[in-house]
Amino acid sequence: MILGKKQIVLTTLVFALGLAIYLNWQFATNSEGFAMTGKPTDTSEQDSSSKNYGDASFVSGSDVDAETYFTQARLERQKSRDEAIETMKSVLASTTMNEEEINKAVEDAGQIAQNIENENTMETLIKAKGFQDCMVYIDGETVSAMVQTEGLLPSEAAQIKDVIVSVTDVASENIRVIEVK
Repeated sequence: MILGKKQIVLTTLVFALGLAIYLNWQFATNSEGFAMTGKPTDTSEQDSSSKNYGDASFVSGSDVDAETYFTQARLERQKSRDEAIETMKSVLASTTMNEEEINKAVEDAGQIAQNIENENTMETLIKAKGFQDCMVYIDGETVSAMVQTEGLLPSEAAQIKDVIVSVTDVASENIRVIEVK
């Protein structure tokens, strides 16, 4: 009976993680002319927000334009999340795991889902502060926020850090704000 309950909890958490990843993918692609709020947007406004990240050469040193750079970055982030889910599924499907290992795997799956939700929330809030586009990565105890701007003012960096601190428990010295022109 106890084993059945664990399997139900584990299945529910894996489903929730998959749902969180799917929603993140839907919000990140935003290819159907809808804003994060689900309301139709002007497609010209949408195109300008994706092109306003600036040159990727500023960030990566290559000749790739900003739109391509951020598209690739979002795809890479989604790919790594998909790989993490597959690994988590294979670990959870293992019949040789003890209770401690199962609890650790469930905790890891919950943390991944929470990170995805937090990244989406921070990206939405940063865009609401007037930045045309941004991308946020949570990596353990550090958070990196890439924002498109033509000159990041100290007050704008403080706004971004304030958003990140309000959503996560990360200390402000572990927050990196990266300007993309």
